[in-house]
Amino acid sequence: MSYVDGFVIAVPTANKEIYKQHAEAAAVVFKEHGALKLVECWGDDVPEGKITSFPMAVQCKPDETVCFSWIIWPSRKVRDQGMEASMADPRLQQSMNPMPFDGKRMIYGGFEMIVDL
Repeated sequence: MSYVDGFVIAVPTANKEIYKQHAEAAAVVFKEHGALKLVECWGDDVPEGKITSFPMAVQCKPDETVCFSWIIWPSRKVRDQGMEASMADPRLQQSMNPMPFDGKRMIYGGFEMIVDL
C-alpha cells in the first residue's frame, strides 16, 4: 500500500501566493523523484481548540494561516529514496531559500496507509 508524508505549518497570510509558487515548484521535484501526488491545502475553517488544535500545534499567529499538505508515495522505500534525492536537488533548495514560512514550527511525519477507499 502507498506511503504518505503529512505536514502542518503556519504560513504568513500575506505570503499565500509565494507559498503556492513554492509548493508548485516543490511538487515538480518530488514527483520527478517518485512521488505520486502532492496536495497543498490553505486553511479556511480551522478552529482554535481549548486543549489541542492545528493552530495551537503550529503556534499560529493572528496574521498566519494554517496549511495542511501531504505527499503520496508508492511505498516507504520509494519515499525514503525520493525524499533524500529531493532534499539534495538544487531546485528544491532554491525554492526553500528563503522559506515562505517558519520551518521550525512545521509538524511532519510519515504514515503507512491502512485504508484507501
